[in-house]
Amino acid sequence: MSLNKNVADRVVLMATEHSLGGVDETFLNATLRYLSKWRSQLIANTLNQRDGGVVYAGLFAGMAYGVSATEGALAPRLLGSYESELHPFVREVLAGKPDVIVDIGCAEGYYAVGLARIAPWATVHAFDINELARRACHQLAAMNNVAERVRIGGELTSQGLEALASQGAFVFCDIEGAEADLLDPALSPSLARCPIIVETHPGIRQGVTELMKTRFAATHAIREVRETLKDVPHGHWFKGFSLQDRFIATWEWRSQPTPWLVMTPLRPDA
Repeated sequence: MSLNKNVADRVVLMATEHSLGGVDETFLNATLRYLSKWRSQLIANTLNQRDGGVVYAGLFAGMAYGVSATEGALAPRLLGSYESELHPFVREVLAGKPDVIVDIGCAEGYYAVGLARIAPWATVHAFDINELARRACHQLAAMNNVAERVRIGGELTSQGLEALASQGAFVFCDIEGAEADLLDPALSPSLARCPIIVETHPGIRQGVTELMKTRFAATHAIREVRETLKDVPHGHWFKGFSLQDRFIATWEWRSQPTPWLVMTPLRPDA
């Protein structure tokens, strides 16, 4: 990712003009977001060079990660801080030793491959409608020697989800608002006994968080989890860098809140 050498000066000028009422705030915010992504990618490149493309800490510490993040935010993945709010809940589910894990919206495979590594007893079914993401997921699975247990497919239908849910699968879902269409116990009744972690996208589908809560209220205990501010993991060499770079290194590129719902079945053996 390249950046014109005059961009920073232009942004400072725009910020000054904005303070005087002369620049559109939306345009300025978009420009600052672009600059932050550029800096984040530079940081990711440095992390790759210094740490050898291996996840440093967190749930998937030690995972080889020599691929690009198809949806951005590579730096926090490499640090292991990515979505660390979910780590205790994932560990909680894995303590039950599910034989089947379903990762819907797998992207390049951070969760699909990471879960296959730390749950060697399980088969992971990974789905993404993006062909480039599926290729990257294949590559990452091979890189980490779990390809035989990571089965990768395209679009997942309600019928396909029901077939996997009937095996008591752990369902992990991040599909940019399409959770409203796919995660429906009326279409996949076996979801009633599956542990589910879903990232909801109310900015894309208004009311989707509450819709998910309503659909699963009778069958699951539901905890809503929100994103928190993070810092570089303790002991990492990047800890000595500026506060700005440390913040950008752990920024996950979200432009708005996307709360997770951690849903635990009330009667898993029903």
